[in-house]
Amino acid sequence: MKITETFLKDCFIIEPKVFKDSRGEFFEAFNQKLFQEKTGLNVKFVQDNQSISLKGVVRGLHIQKGEYAQAKLVRVIQGRVLDVVVDVREKSDTFGKVFSIELSKENQLQLFIPKGFLHGFSVLEDNTIVTYKCDNYYNKESEDGVIYNDPILNIDWKLKTNEIILSEKDAELKLFKEI
Repeated sequence: MKITETFLKDCFIIEPKVFKDSRGEFFEAFNQKLFQEKTGLNVKFVQDNQSISLKGVVRGLHIQKGEYAQAKLVRVIQGRVLDVVVDVREKSDTFGKVFSIELSKENQLQLFIPKGFLHGFSVLEDNTIVTYKCDNYYNKESEDGVIYNDPILNIDWKLKTNEIILSEKDAELKLFKEI
């Protein structure tokens, strides 16, 4: 398993070693001991989430605040997404910086997102399945977010404007300057 830190501190790309043969493929998706050794982070996941989405869906940018802040480990088990994170840790050298990466069934990459980051993704293929582990439980009162098309962040979601499908909740999220 190869673990590479992005330019955003404590945000890592995880690339598993995939073993393929005539029967199919096998890989270790996560190893707590190895992750801690390579990153110095002691993360204990308590909740697994999964979404299935059509091409054009944009989910996010979401965050859990306060005592319910969450670190996440995101991967795609079918299809493709552009996964996007924004550092909103107030004292961070990379506050307001955006990182994006394509996650897919084909590349098997995963993204570890630390607490204090906005997170979202755009779906690039129909029937894409995204799964992610969280180190804290969801709490509705602690949720917050930023609108996907915020002019300060200027994120290229790799979709045409007329392709984008939003939930009612995501269409009403705040601007970056408001959080």
